Amino acid sequence: MKLSILIPMFNEEATLEKIIGRVFAVDYGVDDLEVVIVDDCSTDTSFDVAQKISKNNPDVTIARHEKNQGKGAAIRTAMKAATGDVMVIQDADLEYDPGDIPSLVSLIQRDIADVVFGSRFSSSGPHRVLYYWHQIGNNFLTLFSNMMTNINLTDMEVCYKAFRREVVNTIEIEENRFGFEPEMTAKVAKGQWRIYEVPISYYGRTYDEGKKIGWRDGVRAIVCILKYNLFRGPHPDSPAGRRNLL
Repeated sequence: MKLSILIPMFNEEATLEKIIGRVFAVDYGVDDLEVVIVDDCSTDTSFDVAQKISKNNPDVTIARHEKNQGKGAAIRTAMKAATGDVMVIQDADLEYDPGDIPSLVSLIQRDIADVVFGSRFSSSGPHRVLYYWHQIGNNFLTLFSNMMTNINLTDMEVCYKAFRREVVNTIEIEENRFGFEPEMTAKVAKGQWRIYEVPISYYGRTYDEGKKIGWRDGVRAIVCILKYNLFRGPHPDSPAGRRNLL
């Protein structure tokens, strides 16, 4: 099995090299590994750092947007470039520990799951103590998403999501910014893919340290939860779509 780790990036010159080192230090229990970095038109030296990493490591490929579009757009580009049987989203900062990825991938390897979410809120691992209202917002968006999808996630907005390639082939990301999180959740739920959740640790950062998501993204997430649950049907190649064709 080949694993693709997708890294969307915007102005992460201080952390990119370190997170790539951590990614390659983990044993994922797979036959092959690739890392796909998409630079979303960074204004610092992030792209230069990525080029240096790619030059020294043939398992790293990079792409660059000529115009800043957002995290969802960067993941869309990364998914199209990836060649793995399983894909996992990894942020370029240090908020998430790649050592947690094998627990996501294992469920897909064992043919138990098609999609695996990490959960920052069901874990006994380390969590940095930060913004109270951010967690309240996350809890509300997860609750509202669950009401629309009828699944019982604990952390819809989490970065760590692993997908079997067949699932990715049924998802065309329409949202350019952080709205892709509720969009993807709605689409995999509508497709009736086998969704699991595993606990992960979380090393959050402050806005001074580079955190980018804001209240406007929360408002857009509400719009996306309604849009992709009420006005989209299952993809015809998903389990639900195939059953509808019978």
